[in-house]
Amino acid sequence: MEMIIDFPGGARVDAHFGGFVVPTDQPPQGGGESSAPTPFATFLSTIGTCAGIYVLGFCRQRGIPTDGIRLVQRMQSDRMTGLVRDVQVTIELPEGFPAKYADAVVRAAEQCAVKKHFEQPPTIRVESVLAG
Repeated sequence: MEMIIDFPGGARVDAHFGGFVVPTDQPPQGGGESSAPTPFATFLSTIGTCAGIYVLGFCRQRGIPTDGIRLVQRMQSDRMTGLVRDVQVTIELPEGFPAKYADAVVRAAEQCAVKKHFEQPPTIRVESVLAG
């Protein structure tokens, strides 16, 4: 997979891939206009949205309606480094959700590919090339 990252103006940095555009921006104090989430917020959102797709698939396979189900993601950062040190995803199940599936839906969410990549992170290399 290849992504093209470009700079459409201001503090915006957008990713293009597979016919999609993922826009990002900075808040005004960072020189942006808050026209889109920051790259870091977009990155963090992949944890909950990935877990959510597994919850959705679990429910669809069993004919369980997803009305009233929501995932709440909370992060805690290390005060010294500013890095996120803890992520908690809570799956809120509505009244009427089959109790026998409460633990199983958690196991389904834990299959998320983003979570697995956090647990075994890839090597990231950055390089530059001059045109010409």
